[in-house]
Amino acid sequence: MKVLEMNHIKKRFGDLEVLRDISFSVEEGEVVSIIGPSGSGKSTLLRCAVMLEKIDGGAFSYIGEKAAWEKDGSVVYADKKKIKEIKSNFGLVFQSFNLFPHYTVMKNITDAPINVQKRNKSEVMEEALVLLEQMGLSDKADSYPYQLSGGQAQRVAIARALALRPKMVFFDEPTSALDPELTGEVLKVIKSLTEMHMTMVIVTHEMKFAHDISDRMIFMDEGVIVKDCSPEHMFNSDNQRLNAFIGKIEGGY
Repeated sequence: MKVLEMNHIKKRFGDLEVLRDISFSVEEGEVVSIIGPSGSGKSTLLRCAVMLEKIDGGAFSYIGEKAAWEKDGSVVYADKKKIKEIKSNFGLVFQSFNLFPHYTVMKNITDAPINVQKRNKSEVMEEALVLLEQMGLSDKADSYPYQLSGGQAQRVAIARALALRPKMVFFDEPTSALDPELTGEVLKVIKSLTEMHMTMVIVTHEMKFAHDISDRMIFMDEGVIVKDCSPEHMFNSDNQRLNAFIGKIEGGY
């Protein structure tokens, strides 16, 4: 089953064409890593997929439900009720955590399931405790974001995304704000999600990690998908642009 399908996506900011005719899909249980140089359109593509940015052309859908499509030369989005339903299919983890500073860790995790999804409070609290244990943060339920390390804050952000019971999770450079030691903590958690067969799309610069956990990798450059293939093919390519990029990443592969 296709969880996400994006067809001929275009996005521009003024005169700058950031995404040029991008098409790809993600199957249930699949882990897809998106790599590429800064300015290649990776994060913009992810922001379009989660509807933080509006597309200028193309169409996309979640589990067969149309989110946006072209009509009479312009892009039309589904109505508010349908968009709310569609958004319940995915969670999003930002590079800068985006935790609510005035909420405890527990409230950060449980607020949306209780107040947006209108789920049973005691059930949500119970699930949140399980998620905190999974993240190695059982002792941090009553802490505030300022009391956490970067790695802990990012693990709370992951727990918050999972608390919504999404069909898939998007990660936008989840380790770029962390030092190497804390990066390892977060990558370990994301790797554990692959064992639960969580569908994930990960924008990352962590090449070895992407190689090890991905079913597919997408290499983007200048707003287009240059290569969409298995990790093995990605790292044994004869594409000069791709090889130059991989070689430049610190430590290579």
